[in-house]
Amino acid sequence: VGIIGCGRIGQVHCRALEGNPSAEVVIAADYFVKAAQACAKKFGIPRAVQDWKEVVQASNVDAVVICSPSDTHCQIIIAAAQAGKHIFCEKPIDYKLERIDVALEAVRKSGVKLQLGFQRRFDANFQRVRHAVQSGEIGSPYMLNIISRDPAPPPLAYLKQSGGLFFDMMIHDFDMARFILGSEAVEIHASANSFDQSIADIGDVTTAVVTIHFQNGALGTIQCCRKAAYGYDQRVEVLGSGGAVDIGNNFPNTATVSTDQAVRRDLPLNFFMDRYVEAYANEMIAFVDMVKNGTEPVVTGIDGRVPVVMAYAAMKSLKEKRSVRLAEVDIVPNARL
Repeated sequence: VGIIGCGRIGQVHCRALEGNPSAEVVIAADYFVKAAQACAKKFGIPRAVQDWKEVVQASNVDAVVICSPSDTHCQIIIAAAQAGKHIFCEKPIDYKLERIDVALEAVRKSGVKLQLGFQRRFDANFQRVRHAVQSGEIGSPYMLNIISRDPAPPPLAYLKQSGGLFFDMMIHDFDMARFILGSEAVEIHASANSFDQSIADIGDVTTAVVTIHFQNGALGTIQCCRKAAYGYDQRVEVLGSGGAVDIGNNFPNTATVSTDQAVRRDLPLNFFMDRYVEAYANEMIAFVDMVKNGTEPVVTGIDGRVPVVMAYAAMKSLKEKRSVRLAEVDIVPNARL
C-alpha cells in the first residue's frame, strides 16, 4: 500500500494498516516531505517521498490511500486508475460533478476498485440504526433526524479551501441519511447563518438546518453547527411505523456522579479522531479485503458523488430561498477535465 498525504488522517490510516497482517505500507508521500519522513519513521515505512506520482508509479504498490488536500483527489484517482492501482480516497472525490464523473469513468475503464472514505458507515452505532431501519424492525421509516456539531470551527485557512459547510461537514450527514434510510433524496431545503463574522466574510456558514424529502416518502432533517461548547455531538433518531431507534454520543467512560447538588457525567469524546477510532480501523480492514479478495467496495464512487449533488442542492436552496430538487443541479456525466 502507498499513502498519499501524511497529515492527521493519513496517519490514522497508517496506524490502522500497521495492525493489519494482510497489508504493508511501503511508501508515503507528502508535498511537505518532512511530514512524509516523519510519518515513515513513526510507522516503519521504508520509503518517504515528496511527489505522489512516485507512489502511483511504484511497482511494489498494489493500492493507494489518498489523504491529500481535496483539490488533488481527482487527479490522483485518475492517475492511480490508469496505473492499475486500487484506490481508497478520502471525501470528496472533487467539488465539481464534471470532474467527479471523469474520475469515476477512469476507474470504470481501468477495472480497478475505488472505496470512498465515509468512516461513519463502519461505526457500530450507525450500523445498528441502519439495521433497525433496513430490516423493518421499526416498520416503515417516517422521519430521520441527524445532529452533527463540532467542538470548534477549523482554522480559516482550512475553511477557505474546504468547499464550505455543506461540502465539507454536512457531506458526511448526507451520506449517513442515504445509508440509514436506503433511499435517495429527491428535494432539499436549507437554512443557514454564521455566528462568526470571519467565517461569514469568506462566504461560509457555521450553522445550518436542512430538510430532505426522500423517494420512499420519509422526511429527514440535518442540523449542523461548527461549535458545540460541550464537545463533539453526533446523534441520530429514526421514527418508523412500528417504533423508533436512536443513538447518542460516545463518552470516555460510563461513570455517573451523583451528589446532593447534581447528577452528572463527563463530557462526550471531544472530536472525530477519538469518536471514530474503531470505524477508521474497520474502514481499512474493508479496503484491504477488497484489494486482496476482490470483494466489492463498501462505499462506492457513486456514494461519493451523490452527497456532492445534495450539497449543491442545499447551496442553491440557501441562495434562492426555496426548496430545490436534486434533478435541478445534477448533470449528465459526459464532462472533460
